[in-house]
Amino acid sequence: MVSGDLPAVARRRLRLALRGGRDARGLTQGEVAEALDWSLSKVQRIESGEVTVSGTDLRALLEMLEVNDPATVAELVQDARTARRRVAGWWDTPRYRSQLTPALMQLIQFESQATTIRAFSPALIPGVLQTPRHAEAVLSFWAGELGVITDDQRAARLEVRLRRREHIFDRAERPTYLLTIDESVLSRIAGGREVAIEQLQHLMRHVADGTIVLRIIPLSLAGMILTLGSFSVLELGSEKDAVLYRESWAKDEILHESDEVSRHRRILDTIERRSYSAERSSRLLAARIAALLAEFDN
Repeated sequence: MVSGDLPAVARRRLRLALRGGRDARGLTQGEVAEALDWSLSKVQRIESGEVTVSGTDLRALLEMLEVNDPATVAELVQDARTARRRVAGWWDTPRYRSQLTPALMQLIQFESQATTIRAFSPALIPGVLQTPRHAEAVLSFWAGELGVITDDQRAARLEVRLRRREHIFDRAERPTYLLTIDESVLSRIAGGREVAIEQLQHLMRHVADGTIVLRIIPLSLAGMILTLGSFSVLELGSEKDAVLYRESWAKDEILHESDEVSRHRRILDTIERRSYSAERSSRLLAARIAALLAEFDN
């Protein structure tokens, strides 16, 4: 176990190890269930991470899978113990817990230990990179004009966005953050021109100091790209150990399936190949800031 692991991270590592052990034995979930006199749904829920596994059940499962190395068994038992632990992070306080989705609460845990985050946001600057005033304008639209979220949710999510930014970029070993946005994002004004200038300048500072790598998608691809929706691939130490966070206006979700993660990684690879280079993207951002400043002065 890595010091400081959080329940979502430990649960993911455990489920991958159990799935890998079963595959190594060439067994189906049904065969495992039959051998242990468990229900098939129990095995499925354990492997999907929907439920935690007790120490007794885990040892029985490892013995059945012929996982006998003492160090490996000890690590997995510790992972199971960590996975059952109640989250004690700042996001799990009453102030936030009732206002955040389960997927977002998991995302925060994965963000804290990700080594690389590849974010694709075709319509807006991602929440963790929004300034307070820009975030307030975006969230107020959803709360006010559309009524999709309540005022309490708006206030809590604004605070969480700002805390997530610190939680990602201000830690000692911050992740590599690769951001891809559509070129049209530079032209969207949320909260007025002054707020837009402040937001783009904030983004430019992150680009200039190397906190993020920005790639901009040409407008010629916008019609196809915008239909994909926002998503992020978070690598937890290696490309093979990654999760997918996908969101739309109506819902968000964390996906662990390797096929789904790989598919979205391939989408990112294709988009990045057809995007402007990091250098040209930076120049486009600077030019847009200069144009807004010129308009603001006139």
